[in-house]
Amino acid sequence: MNGIALDTPYLDTDADQLSFTLGHPVRDALAVRDLTVGGLDVQLRLLGASHQVCAGPVRETVACLPGVRGGLPEAAAHDFDGWHYSFGARVDTYSASGFGAEVARVRDLADAHPDSLYGVFPGSPDAVTALTVERDGTALTWRTWHTYPRSRRIVATHTRLEAR
Repeated sequence: MNGIALDTPYLDTDADQLSFTLGHPVRDALAVRDLTVGGLDVQLRLLGASHQVCAGPVRETVACLPGVRGGLPEAAAHDFDGWHYSFGARVDTYSASGFGAEVARVRDLADAHPDSLYGVFPGSPDAVTALTVERDGTALTWRTWHTYPRSRRIVATHTRLEAR
């Protein structure tokens, strides 16, 4: 089990307030998991209802950041020295029963995944931030989920980092 019951209030902002940055300084984390996946050191970081992933040349942050306008790109790509990075995000809205079922699926997926980290916020078992990472052929891929029980929205991201 890779889930952590977080001892911090859930500040249920909303999906629209999340922003995306590359290279943002490392932020204080509620939980951190250090891994080596496919020979690459990876750090998964829970930042409240947000995340940071540090892998190779990448420091990806999806968070509500002071001074950074909210809104996630549907897609982004960047070339680093010897690496290609691609990112995608989507926001889905669910019915009340559909939301709970989808959060349960995400938690089950993270529990079963050997290289994952997720946090559950006090007050709602559906208030979750989850991350998984794995080797996919020659690339490293990671997925994240940010759940918002009040609006029944889930932000899902998918990232691929490939050596060139």
